[in-house]
Amino acid sequence: MTGRSAPAVLPPSLRPWLGLIAALAALVVVVLGVLYTGHSEPGTVDRWIVQPTADSVRPPWRNVALATDFLGEPAGAATLVLAAVTGCLLLRRPRAAVLFVAGAGLTVGTTTVLKSLVGRTIHGADNLSYPSGHTAFLTALALVPALLATGRLGLGRTAGTSLVLAAALVAGAAMGWAQVALGAHYPTDVLGGWCTALAVVPATAWLVDRTADRTADAGLRKRH
Repeated sequence: MTGRSAPAVLPPSLRPWLGLIAALAALVVVVLGVLYTGHSEPGTVDRWIVQPTADSVRPPWRNVALATDFLGEPAGAATLVLAAVTGCLLLRRPRAAVLFVAGAGLTVGTTTVLKSLVGRTIHGADNLSYPSGHTAFLTALALVPALLATGRLGLGRTAGTSLVLAAALVAGAAMGWAQVALGAHYPTDVLGGWCTALAVVPATAWLVDRTADRTADAGLRKRH
Protein backbone atom coordinates (compact mmCIF):
# COMPACT_ATOMS: atom_id res chain seq x y z
CA MET A 1 0.00 0.00 0.00
CA THR A 2 1.27 3.47 -0.87
CA GLY A 3 0.34 6.97 0.09
CA ARG A 4 -0.10 8.18 -3.46
CA SER A 5 -2.85 10.81 -3.49
CA ALA A 6 -2.65 11.98 -7.10
CA PRO A 7 -2.04 10.54 -10.58
CA ALA A 8 1.53 10.55 -11.85
CA VAL A 9 2.43 13.35 -14.23
CA LEU A 10 4.85 11.06 -16.02
CA PRO A 11 2.79 8.04 -17.14
CA PRO A 12 4.61 4.78 -16.34
CA SER A 13 4.04 3.51 -19.88
CA LEU A 14 6.09 6.39 -21.29
CA ARG A 15 9.03 6.37 -18.89
CA PRO A 16 11.37 4.08 -20.87
CA TRP A 17 10.73 5.79 -24.21
CA LEU A 18 10.82 9.34 -22.88
CA GLY A 19 13.95 8.50 -20.94
CA LEU A 20 15.64 7.43 -24.17
CA ILE A 21 14.33 10.49 -26.03
CA ALA A 22 15.55 12.76 -23.24
CA ALA A 23 19.02 11.22 -23.39
CA LEU A 24 19.21 11.60 -27.18
CA ALA A 25 17.92 15.19 -26.95
CA ALA A 26 20.56 16.03 -24.35
CA LEU A 27 23.22 14.58 -26.66
CA VAL A 28 22.03 16.79 -29.52
CA VAL A 29 22.16 19.85 -27.26
CA VAL A 30 25.72 19.08 -26.23
CA VAL A 31 26.94 18.30 -29.77
CA LEU A 32 25.45 21.48 -31.22
CA GLY A 33 26.81 23.47 -28.31
CA VAL A 34 30.32 22.18 -28.95
CA LEU A 35 30.04 22.81 -32.69
CA TYR A 36 28.92 26.42 -32.30
CA THR A 37 30.87 27.51 -29.23
CA GLY A 38 31.99 31.10 -29.66
CA HIS A 39 30.48 31.47 -33.14
CA SER A 40 28.84 34.70 -34.28
CA GLU A 41 27.76 33.66 -37.78
CA PRO A 42 25.19 31.20 -39.13
CA GLY A 43 26.53 27.73 -39.79
CA THR A 44 26.18 25.67 -42.95
CA VAL A 45 22.89 24.14 -41.84
CA ASP A 46 21.53 27.56 -40.89
CA ARG A 47 22.37 29.02 -44.30
CA TRP A 48 20.85 26.02 -46.01
CA ILE A 49 17.52 26.61 -44.25
CA VAL A 50 17.33 30.41 -44.37
CA GLN A 51 19.44 33.50 -43.89
CA PRO A 52 18.60 33.90 -40.19
CA THR A 53 20.12 37.31 -39.59
CA ALA A 54 17.66 39.16 -41.83
CA ASP A 55 13.92 39.50 -41.26
CA SER A 56 12.34 37.02 -43.64
CA VAL A 57 8.66 37.67 -43.02
CA ARG A 58 6.39 40.59 -43.84
CA PRO A 59 2.92 41.64 -42.66
CA PRO A 60 0.53 40.07 -41.89
CA TRP A 61 2.74 37.07 -41.02
CA ARG A 62 5.20 39.32 -39.24
CA ASN A 63 2.42 40.25 -36.81
CA VAL A 64 1.80 36.54 -36.21
CA ALA A 65 5.50 36.03 -35.55
CA LEU A 66 5.58 38.94 -33.10
CA ALA A 67 2.50 37.62 -31.27
CA THR A 68 4.09 34.17 -31.01
CA ASP A 69 7.36 35.67 -29.83
CA PHE A 70 5.47 37.53 -27.07
CA LEU A 71 4.46 34.19 -25.56
CA GLY A 72 8.11 33.61 -24.72
CA GLU A 73 8.69 37.08 -23.30
CA PRO A 74 8.50 37.52 -19.49
CA ALA A 75 4.97 38.99 -19.49
CA GLY A 76 3.58 36.49 -21.98
CA ALA A 77 5.32 33.52 -20.37
CA ALA A 78 4.15 34.48 -16.90
CA THR A 79 0.57 34.79 -18.16
CA LEU A 80 0.67 31.35 -19.77
CA VAL A 81 2.15 29.69 -16.69
CA LEU A 82 -0.31 31.44 -14.37
CA ALA A 83 -3.26 30.34 -16.50
CA ALA A 84 -1.95 26.76 -16.61
CA VAL A 85 -1.36 26.59 -12.86
CA THR A 86 -4.79 28.07 -12.12
CA GLY A 87 -6.42 25.48 -14.35
CA CYS A 88 -4.52 22.65 -12.66
CA LEU A 89 -5.51 23.82 -9.19
CA LEU A 90 -9.16 24.16 -10.21
CA LEU A 91 -9.01 20.60 -11.53
CA ARG A 92 -7.25 19.48 -8.33
CA ARG A 93 -4.07 18.43 -10.08
CA PRO A 94 -1.36 19.88 -7.83
CA ARG A 95 1.41 17.75 -9.33
CA ALA A 96 0.58 19.13 -12.75
CA ALA A 97 0.68 22.67 -11.38
CA VAL A 98 4.12 22.01 -9.94
CA LEU A 99 5.31 20.50 -13.22
CA PHE A 100 4.16 23.52 -15.23
CA VAL A 101 6.19 25.82 -13.00
CA ALA A 102 9.20 23.56 -12.43
CA GLY A 103 9.34 22.23 -15.99
CA ALA A 104 9.22 25.64 -17.62
CA GLY A 105 11.50 27.19 -15.02
CA LEU A 106 14.19 24.53 -15.19
CA THR A 107 14.06 24.44 -18.97
CA VAL A 108 14.52 28.20 -19.31
CA GLY A 109 17.16 28.15 -16.58
CA THR A 110 19.06 25.46 -18.46
CA THR A 111 19.02 27.47 -21.67
CA THR A 112 20.30 30.52 -19.79
CA VAL A 113 23.24 28.59 -18.38
CA LEU A 114 24.01 27.01 -21.76
CA LYS A 115 23.98 30.38 -23.49
CA SER A 116 26.72 31.60 -21.17
CA LEU A 117 28.74 28.42 -21.62
CA VAL A 118 28.44 28.21 -25.41
CA GLY A 119 28.78 31.93 -26.10
CA ARG A 120 27.23 31.86 -29.55
CA THR A 121 25.93 35.28 -30.59
CA ILE A 122 23.67 36.92 -33.16
CA HIS A 123 23.47 40.62 -34.01
CA GLY A 124 26.30 41.57 -31.69
CA ALA A 125 28.34 40.25 -28.79
CA ASP A 126 25.61 40.97 -26.23
CA ASN A 127 22.98 38.75 -27.87
CA LEU A 128 23.65 35.17 -26.81
CA SER A 129 21.65 32.85 -29.02
CA TYR A 130 22.26 29.14 -28.33
CA PRO A 131 19.95 27.54 -27.39
CA SER A 132 16.69 29.41 -27.98
CA GLY A 133 14.99 30.04 -24.64
CA HIS A 134 11.71 31.04 -26.31
CA THR A 135 11.52 27.76 -28.21
CA ALA A 136 12.49 25.75 -25.15
CA PHE A 137 9.84 27.47 -23.02
CA LEU A 138 6.88 26.95 -25.34
CA THR A 139 7.93 23.36 -26.04
CA ALA A 140 8.18 22.67 -22.30
CA LEU A 141 4.76 24.16 -21.72
CA ALA A 142 3.23 22.03 -24.48
CA LEU A 143 4.77 18.83 -23.15
CA VAL A 144 2.94 19.02 -19.82
CA PRO A 145 -0.68 18.82 -21.09
CA ALA A 146 0.39 16.09 -23.51
CA LEU A 147 1.75 14.04 -20.60
CA LEU A 148 -1.41 14.68 -18.60
CA ALA A 149 -3.65 13.71 -21.52
CA THR A 150 -1.69 10.49 -21.99
CA GLY A 151 -2.28 9.52 -18.36
CA ARG A 152 -5.91 10.64 -18.32
CA LEU A 153 -6.81 8.78 -21.52
CA GLY A 154 -4.80 5.73 -20.57
CA LEU A 155 -2.87 5.78 -23.83
CA GLY A 156 -0.32 3.09 -24.48
CA ARG A 157 3.37 3.54 -25.12
CA THR A 158 3.13 4.17 -28.87
CA ALA A 159 0.08 6.44 -28.85
CA GLY A 160 1.26 8.33 -25.77
CA THR A 161 4.74 8.91 -27.10
CA SER A 162 3.33 10.04 -30.44
CA LEU A 163 1.04 12.53 -28.69
CA VAL A 164 3.86 13.95 -26.59
CA LEU A 165 6.21 14.31 -29.55
CA ALA A 166 3.46 15.84 -31.71
CA ALA A 167 2.69 18.46 -29.05
CA ALA A 168 6.38 19.27 -28.70
CA LEU A 169 6.81 19.48 -32.47
CA VAL A 170 3.85 21.83 -32.99
CA ALA A 171 4.88 24.18 -30.18
CA GLY A 172 8.56 24.08 -31.08
CA ALA A 173 7.90 24.62 -34.78
CA ALA A 174 5.59 27.56 -34.12
CA MET A 175 7.99 29.38 -31.82
CA GLY A 176 11.04 28.32 -33.81
CA TRP A 177 9.54 29.75 -37.00
CA ALA A 178 8.84 33.04 -35.22
CA GLN A 179 12.38 33.27 -33.83
CA VAL A 180 14.06 32.60 -37.16
CA ALA A 181 11.61 34.76 -39.11
CA LEU A 182 12.28 37.70 -36.80
CA GLY A 183 16.02 37.16 -37.01
CA ALA A 184 16.30 36.51 -33.28
CA HIS A 185 17.88 33.06 -33.59
CA TYR A 186 19.62 30.73 -35.99
CA PRO A 187 17.71 27.56 -36.95
CA THR A 188 20.20 25.44 -34.99
CA ASP A 189 19.49 27.59 -31.90
CA VAL A 190 15.85 26.61 -32.28
CA LEU A 191 16.75 22.93 -32.54
CA GLY A 192 18.88 23.25 -29.42
CA GLY A 193 16.05 24.89 -27.50
CA TRP A 194 13.58 22.23 -28.60
CA CYS A 195 15.89 19.43 -27.54
CA THR A 196 16.57 21.15 -24.21
CA ALA A 197 12.87 20.98 -23.36
CA LEU A 198 12.70 17.32 -24.44
CA ALA A 199 15.60 16.56 -22.13
CA VAL A 200 14.53 18.59 -19.10
CA VAL A 201 10.75 18.16 -18.84
CA PRO A 202 10.58 14.32 -18.62
CA ALA A 203 13.32 14.36 -15.98
CA THR A 204 11.47 17.06 -14.06
CA ALA A 205 8.20 15.13 -14.28
CA TRP A 206 9.91 12.03 -12.88
CA LEU A 207 11.35 14.10 -10.04
CA VAL A 208 7.96 15.67 -9.24
CA ASP A 209 6.34 12.23 -9.06
CA ARG A 210 9.12 10.75 -6.97
CA THR A 211 9.10 13.64 -4.51
CA ALA A 212 5.30 13.66 -4.21
CA ASP A 213 5.14 9.88 -3.71
CA ARG A 214 7.82 9.94 -1.03
CA THR A 215 6.07 12.81 0.76
CA ALA A 216 2.73 10.99 0.64
CA ASP A 217 4.27 7.72 1.85
CA ALA A 218 6.01 9.50 4.72
CA GLY A 219 2.73 11.11 5.76
CA LEU A 220 0.97 7.75 5.65
CA ARG A 221 3.61 6.11 7.82
CA LYS A 222 3.30 8.90 10.40
CA ARG A 223 -0.46 8.39 10.59
CA HIS A 224 0.09 4.71 11.30
